[in-house]
Amino acid sequence: MTGPTAPPGAPQTRQGEFEDFVRARSGALCASAYLLTGDRGLAEDLVQDALARTWRSWKRLHQTANAEAYTRRIMYHLHVSRWRRTKVAEISTETVPERAGREPDTALRLAVHAALLSLPPTQRAAIVLRYFEDQTEVAAAAILDCPITTLRARVQRGLRRLRNRFPELVLGDADVQLAQWERDLNAEKGERRA
Repeated sequence: MTGPTAPPGAPQTRQGEFEDFVRARSGALCASAYLLTGDRGLAEDLVQDALARTWRSWKRLHQTANAEAYTRRIMYHLHVSRWRRTKVAEISTETVPERAGREPDTALRLAVHAALLSLPPTQRAAIVLRYFEDQTEVAAAAILDCPITTLRARVQRGLRRLRNRFPELVLGDADVQLAQWERDLNAEKGERRA
């Protein structure tokens, strides 16, 4: 997408605006895509496909300044539709690979990543948006094109599944944490009503 550059002070072309958007946001988009796919190559392909679709709609998007939300939405939908089309067969091995030499943070990060990959794509996308990208419920629901109640249900089911399948990832007493989480959620609801 490289072409002639405009002289300084000249109005930027549509293509130039899009190139600036890609340069500024592709790193964050790739990070999110990696959390969804679990593979750097697949993540880059996912972002590239989403950006190609964004370019096709750029004239409309740049006028509303909603390009990143549109790109993320396309990315999440592409990921779910790819997952539905092709399922990867698991291959079992006789021995578990060694994890020696890794720092605790790396091991925890890999364990969380593996746990996320065990979730269905819709639950994984909801959790990634809410907890890794720190999106609000409204924003996450808009990106996934679902009602807020559906988003909440996906998050709850995903967290419950993670707690049950991976209790070693729960820090402290799970019941205490769940009670704290519910208190925080209720406090947040009360603040919204006020």
